[in-house]
Amino acid sequence: MKVRNSQGRAVDPIPFLVVATTGVLVSYVFLPAYLLSFGASLSVALAGATVVAALVSIAAFYRYCWSLRPELRREVPSQQRFKRLVYGMGILAGVLALLALPFFI
Repeated sequence: MKVRNSQGRAVDPIPFLVVATTGVLVSYVFLPAYLLSFGASLSVALAGATVVAALVSIAAFYRYCWSLRPELRREVPSQQRFKRLVYGMGILAGVLALLALPFFI
């Protein structure tokens, strides 16, 4: 299956698949237990995880497939890549800490 952007050009679907599956896995691993710890029923918790997983998948498709313009790609300087990596790791650590918070309370 060839994935095409909004202009009809073929794009690589692998970044979309990685981000979408990571979002789905994280939402189904953490979100139901998180919502259950706040008193939600199991069906509401699973519905919430499904909605979040769908939103993450839609956002990933829009970012990595639909709005991607391959002709505008250029090499990113190493300092900027390292800065993004450090910021991303900090954000990920913060999100995981927040998601694990109900387990310690």
